[in-house]
Amino acid sequence: MFEEGLPRRRLLAAGAAIAAGFVTAGCATAKGNSADRILAPPMGTPAAATTAVPPPAAAPAAPTASPAAVAAKFAGRQPQGWGMDLDGIRTGFDATGKQFAITFDACGGPNNNDIDENLIAFLQAQQIPATLFLNKRWIDANNNRAAQLAANPLFEIGNHGTKHCPLSVTGRPAYDIDGTGSVQEAVDEVWGNHQRIITLTGKAPRFFRTGTAHYDDVAVAIVQALGETPVGFSVNADYGATASAATVQSNMATAQSGGISLAHMHRPKSGTGPGMLNALPALRSAGFEFVHLP
Repeated sequence: MFEEGLPRRRLLAAGAAIAAGFVTAGCATAKGNSADRILAPPMGTPAAATTAVPPPAAAPAAPTASPAAVAAKFAGRQPQGWGMDLDGIRTGFDATGKQFAITFDACGGPNNNDIDENLIAFLQAQQIPATLFLNKRWIDANNNRAAQLAANPLFEIGNHGTKHCPLSVTGRPAYDIDGTGSVQEAVDEVWGNHQRIITLTGKAPRFFRTGTAHYDDVAVAIVQALGETPVGFSVNADYGATASAATVQSNMATAQSGGISLAHMHRPKSGTGPGMLNALPALRSAGFEFVHLP
């Protein structure tokens, strides 16, 4: 079993990662600039090779209250924490054997509405399950393709937000991207795409990853109250789709059982696809089984 104190130890590991030049997790589409940029993350970034933390004891399967009731419940609450590894954010899972979860974000918006078809075809050919965190803007721009992906049992569709904002109740930014500015905006960021995914798939998404993977602790509780599990990562594979193929492959080689990788599927010209095409067979040869997030 996992140890409750691990997230605090990971903060120390994150400090070392920062010193070594560890870089961004999210798509850096900052204030109208669609170019992904490599930036040093704040404290709280999970180190790539650390052991996964436990999932919540009981992940919410349905909203515990309406969006309006959730907004009213958390109105006026002030956050005490900020980052990518807060309590309640799933950065790993309690694995059975040598299991690992692959996830890809599609961030949407200007210059972020493409899809790496070679990567998707590879996952299908190799029968590698993955959770695809789709932003509402990406779904709206690729409705037919999103529906095809959702119909494939190999893929689970996760919620990557409505506008791809860091999830905050005070407007706190990450990588120069403004966060949601209030409790109501945080609710809307989750719920707008929650409803869009229901329209797309016929069922509510189980998992949410915010734009940039940053949350404050009030926002984490809001996601849970809306019936979704906040998800982070243990392996930052492609640094917001800015890493070379060799770096993606090297980062994925640090995978440990019960871990979750973060990479991106909307930049076909990046190093993500080629890196994954080399990394995933190597992990499978090393005895890893790829699974959906439990």
